[in-house]
Amino acid sequence: MAKQKFEREEIIEKSKELFWNKGYSSSSMQDVIKTTGLKPGSIYNSFGNKEALYSEALENYTCTNMEQMRQRIESAPSIGEGICAVLENLILQSEKEDYSACFLIKTQFEITEKEGPLHDQAVEGLERVEEILSGYLIKEYGEELGAIRATSVMLHMNGIRVYSYRKNALERMRLGVREGTSWLPWDEFYSS
Repeated sequence: MAKQKFEREEIIEKSKELFWNKGYSSSSMQDVIKTTGLKPGSIYNSFGNKEALYSEALENYTCTNMEQMRQRIESAPSIGEGICAVLENLILQSEKEDYSACFLIKTQFEITEKEGPLHDQAVEGLERVEEILSGYLIKEYGEELGAIRATSVMLHMNGIRVYSYRKNALERMRLGVREGTSWLPWDEFYSS
């Protein structure tokens, strides 16, 4: 058996960028080959097929974003300020020229439930993010209110990603998010 002459994580990262920007259906195997620089045999031997590679890219995206969210929350003076930081970061990202909306949401919209496992994986990824938020917010507000507020944060996070189609809407998004999550310590967040 031939030895792999590439870094698996690097290939997943490159593939993630391709799929995230072009989508599953619009990314051909020729696109994957061109993006990764691998020969078709190496891709099929190492990853199986396009769907399996996409699945690994989606998992990489999910894990990376969950870890970044955890770090923002845990490095803040309080859980509430950490969640403010997560929301503010999403707002700031949406203004970048090369911004691309959430890979999980894009997958969920592109690949229907009937089409199978990639849709389910995207939904599960979003559920995992909400579970993390619930875990933090339940500590602060108790089981019932913490779960409701986690849902509220998810709605705002996903809303920011969808609303990003409006250019130069940074302040408008900030005001909208603050209004919808007025229970968060926005004043403390902006003053620190």
